[in-house]
Amino acid sequence: MKQTLVIQPTLFTELNLPEALQKGIDSLGFTEMTDVQQTALPITLAGKDVAGQGRTGTGKTATFLITAINRLLTTEPKEGRNKHHPRVLVIAPTRELVIQISADAKKLAQHTDLKLHTVYGGVDYEKQRLGFDNGVDILIGTPGRLIDYLKKRVYSLSKADMLIIDEADRMFDLGFINDLRFMMRRLPHYEQRQSLMFSATLSHRVLELAYEHMNSPEKLRAEEGDLIASGITESMYHTSMDDKLPLLIHLLRNDNVERGMIFINEKRTGERVARNLARYGFAVGILSGDVRQKKRMRILEDFTKGKLHLLVATDVASRGLHIDGVTHVFNYDLPEDAENYVHRIGRTARAGASGTAISFSCERFCFGLPDIETYISRQIPVTHIDPEMLEIGKPTAPDACAEGMQQGDRTEQHSKPGGRAGNRPNGNRSNRGRHSQRR
Repeated sequence: MKQTLVIQPTLFTELNLPEALQKGIDSLGFTEMTDVQQTALPITLAGKDVAGQGRTGTGKTATFLITAINRLLTTEPKEGRNKHHPRVLVIAPTRELVIQISADAKKLAQHTDLKLHTVYGGVDYEKQRLGFDNGVDILIGTPGRLIDYLKKRVYSLSKADMLIIDEADRMFDLGFINDLRFMMRRLPHYEQRQSLMFSATLSHRVLELAYEHMNSPEKLRAEEGDLIASGITESMYHTSMDDKLPLLIHLLRNDNVERGMIFINEKRTGERVARNLARYGFAVGILSGDVRQKKRMRILEDFTKGKLHLLVATDVASRGLHIDGVTHVFNYDLPEDAENYVHRIGRTARAGASGTAISFSCERFCFGLPDIETYISRQIPVTHIDPEMLEIGKPTAPDACAEGMQQGDRTEQHSKPGGRAGNRPNGNRSNRGRHSQRR
């Protein structure tokens, strides 16, 4: 496995891409390539296999999508292919990441005739199955749903030209490696297809997978040194658990946060934080693993459009989500996995922008701080807490139940005659709190 580290600054227009693809790139406002793209694209566009590593928010998704679309536009399909034989298979570990990849692919391919289809769990099974009837050039999905349709012969991988695996290390973490190997065995031999694998870390197990199922892949790491994007300003507050909420509210007000993400380790903590932020007038949504898929998508859409200014989330949102304009990330709870610190704060300062990452180290989660600082090879700057920062005053909005953090949900619940929230007096907060925890 070769290793390429030379970075040559390049514009997208210098790659001589098909006109339809270049129009898609131009429509997204992309001109200069990121470090990962500068290193990887000349190699992937030449048809070579790549195992690439780069920190979050560096343009890996655009790298493999541009490569895939270029390949489909410049090469003929395999002999005997029909509409139920996808030419490109993209596998990602989570629904959120699949949805994000699909959105980016549609934008890049908008001036082509390529047909894209996306499959993942948590939504209508039959509706997604019928989507194959129109034909598929690029199939994007999570392992479980992809295998379901494959076993039922809804589609075939025998004529695929390209395999793309995103967040390969996460596949191992979530226990998808056997599913991944199942699908790779149903693809053409690695010498008869191009394979791209991108991962935040190229661990031994990821490289073993590359050696086994790829054709002498080149190992790329475009960014040596610091794992954190240079545009992120980090700070740390040592605080008690009781003081975290007033400190957060002060920082949100003082910094005039327009779009921020607040990471917590447990769903019940997120519900409590979001509920209290709503009481203080913030438009906030909450995202955790057990939120229904349709509601999860609506929350993300509202946050992206600016209807919600804050998103309280578990680590389900720490990887794969690209939301423009996230100015602040708060680690309300320090992550228990050191790698997740990098993924969390990588939600801001994406694609060369700047952002702020603020972490709270409390008596419960401070024990993970040494591992985090060892992982990023430096100490996080500590900021002193002034007593006035903990004085937040009275709430500015009525209390809300745990499922109604979005502005639209709160309005709906308080306006329904006889509704669950509408016929409760504002003073009965203790009963609502117990009700929220049972949910």
